[in-house]
Amino acid sequence: MAISPVDFASLLCSRLCHDLLSPVGALNNGLELLADETDPAMRQRCMELLADSARTSANKLKFFRLAFGAGGSFGEMVDPREAKAAIEGLLSDAKRTTLGWYVEADSLPKAAVKALLNLALIANEALVRGGSLDIGAEQQGDHLEIVVKIEGLRIILDAQIRQMLTTGASEDGVTSRLAAAFMVHTLVAEAAGTMQVSEPAPGVMVFGAALSPGDGRPKSVVG
Repeated sequence: MAISPVDFASLLCSRLCHDLLSPVGALNNGLELLADETDPAMRQRCMELLADSARTSANKLKFFRLAFGAGGSFGEMVDPREAKAAIEGLLSDAKRTTLGWYVEADSLPKAAVKALLNLALIANEALVRGGSLDIGAEQQGDHLEIVVKIEGLRIILDAQIRQMLTTGASEDGVTSRLAAAFMVHTLVAEAAGTMQVSEPAPGVMVFGAALSPGDGRPKSVVG
């Protein structure tokens, strides 16, 4: 499915605004409460809420910068610890999902890191009540294999997100809600790879991607 660079950039902006609206709005509300509050205990509580909202906003921005951004401060290869730190920050906001990290490589192609981060985002959102999120990446011959496994009491993956991941298309086309899935599919396709999502099963789901990253040079994520 082809989409213009301008349209895709607009979808990503919409996604960012949607995800940042809550913590930034909480910052604004907290400042308004603080301005009118005189009780020391309540002012301290407001400060704690402001700190939480600021930390959540910063964590989301750090994650989206690496997952969606150009990553200009990084070379063509990225230290996986950067991805791990970004995911840990994202998970720390809700404090309901634990991360298992099984990536031993010293560096990964930037495209592979973006695919990994966006898969982690999708998988985490599918864990409606939290659980565990395990991520692994390993070189197998000329392919880099990425596996994201989630386990939890309730797992829901929207059918259109599944379709976008595996086929690169959906009935509604590319929307802001499907932007991460479209990015994953396109990155994998441009790396001459394959994308798989396990069939629904109680309490567990696995996302798998195999990429032939070549020399690690970044490619366009839009057609």
